[in-house]
Amino acid sequence: MRVDVLHGPNLNLLGEREPALYGHETLAGIDGHLVAIGKELSCEVRTFQSNHEGALIDYLHATRQLTDAYILNPAGYTHTSVALRDAVIAVAKPSIEVHLSNTEAREAFRHKSLLADVVMGRIQGLGAQGYEWALRALVAHLRTKRQA
Repeated sequence: MRVDVLHGPNLNLLGEREPALYGHETLAGIDGHLVAIGKELSCEVRTFQSNHEGALIDYLHATRQLTDAYILNPAGYTHTSVALRDAVIAVAKPSIEVHLSNTEAREAFRHKSLLADVVMGRIQGLGAQGYEWALRALVAHLRTKRQA
């Protein structure tokens, strides 16, 4: 079983970028934690971050036959990228959208997710812990699906 985690723009600056909003955890720390949890769950976890919309889309396309599911934090592309939405639909894998902050409690333009209706679920506002919960939920979903 494999789950791929995609991090969008500016998430490479976690730990130093607006820590009051995003926390002090670094992206490397989040990724390392997810890989460790994946091992506990007998699931391979691969991570990828890019500040470029096309690179995120290319990663989805390239991994669509290698992975079972995705955790997506599209960051600012959540609210703007029809192309990323279309790629998530095209790869047709179970996906969970994760945000460190509660986008509903922020600026009005952040209230609309272009991915909300094409992902299994969304976890937001719970900091880095949201990624772990998304991973656990996807693994449970995939195991249930395989048993059916």
